[in-house]
Amino acid sequence: MPSVSEMLPSRFLKQSDIEQPTVVTIGSLSKEVLDDQPRWILKFHELDKPLVLNSTNIQALARICGSSNSDNWSGQKVVLYVDENVSYGGKVVGGLRIRAVNKRAVQKPAEVEECEVADYDDSKPTF
Repeated sequence: MPSVSEMLPSRFLKQSDIEQPTVVTIGSLSKEVLDDQPRWILKFHELDKPLVLNSTNIQALARICGSSNSDNWSGQKVVLYVDENVSYGGKVVGGLRIRAVNKRAVQKPAEVEECEVADYDDSKPTF
């Protein structure tokens, strides 16, 4: 049997298209009229479907990319993920969000230097 997303296909990304946080590279940004409203559409190099941007994700992109000028966003890597706490129309429905890629390097554990252990004579009291 087909899944709901297969029965109701969309040309834009939906929550069901992203199973786990995914690192993507920003491709292009364009403006389209959807339901008589102008909307910003973001394409990624790794995904076939684009993302319809909302105010929250536009602001996140500006912060993550370090520029309010969207010309500087192309080529930047971001993480696309599902946030279950997104609300719409007074109901918690979940939605797609964008966050920065964690750039913290994984540090190697410090090498432990061997030290000499003094001989201990437990036959003598230490008090």
